[in-house]
Amino acid sequence: MSLKDDIFIYLQQNMGKYVSGQELADAVSKSRTAVWNAVKELRTDGCIINATRNKGYQLVRGSDKINEKQIYENLNNEVEILYYSDIDSTNAQAKRLLASGKEGNMLLIANAQTEGRGRGGKRFYSPAGSGVYMSLVLHPKTSLQNTVSATTAAAVAVCRAIEKITDLNLQIKWVNDIYLNGGKVCGILTEAVTDFESMTVSSIIIGIGINVSTKHFPLGVENAASIGAAVNRNTLITEITNQLFEIFDCDMKDYIDYYKSRSMVIGQDILICESTGETGAKAIAVEDNGALRVITDTGEERTLTSGTIRLKTPPPNGTAGGV
Repeated sequence: MSLKDDIFIYLQQNMGKYVSGQELADAVSKSRTAVWNAVKELRTDGCIINATRNKGYQLVRGSDKINEKQIYENLNNEVEILYYSDIDSTNAQAKRLLASGKEGNMLLIANAQTEGRGRGGKRFYSPAGSGVYMSLVLHPKTSLQNTVSATTAAAVAVCRAIEKITDLNLQIKWVNDIYLNGGKVCGILTEAVTDFESMTVSSIIIGIGINVSTKHFPLGVENAASIGAAVNRNTLITEITNQLFEIFDCDMKDYIDYYKSRSMVIGQDILICESTGETGAKAIAVEDNGALRVITDTGEERTLTSGTIRLKTPPPNGTAGGV
């Protein structure tokens, strides 16, 4: 374990009590300067640590440091966990690892992302210590046309996980955004690694970003919000991962009704965002395969299996700024 992990465990064993800098230094056999630097890293990771002259350090209950061991011990399936204090993007790192020949199921978790992204290359704001930024890599060996269901399944898994550990009621904006009270709290980016010779998907990367406690967002990003509930990030990551494994063993018919029941776009006027511009339409239904059936303003009926839409009228109660 790293020095900061050793210090975290020691402070956790003395939860609520002040531990002097010298006692900590002696406990981990390091200098007090090294202890101070490690405490700063723990704070960046989401820990709430008080530092008081002549008293020392105090770990406050509710500190939210990512703990790989805690996550691993509560998972229902075997998966390798890879944790990064900060990284450009967990999806990008997953693709690099796959390209290098790494195999097996992987769960990549970051405390912060410097280049987090969503669909269409949009930036996903990923500050340290206040969100869940994760990518789950699975190897379904499915035909190419079936990968459209992966994002639908991921949206259901995220909603089920959050609703299981909170009393929140979430909505899904087709196909990959999760909303709470009109504000976007989660984005999902699913990417496939394909074997074109066999026409199968060799790996699926499910990237999930959730605003857990983020309070301030950059200008120019609209309709963002945070969960706001007292959610432990380790618990949330564990539950989402368990839900993802469970749902990927199911047929789509087993969860599509849940997805439909959480839809915030059915019956709404929308804009279909395409490379040629935006097309006005009304969302009519989510099909059993996860596709969105719409009628354009010109009367054409279309079925969307991928792409991006936005509501003509922004959802109420959204907070400006965000992912």
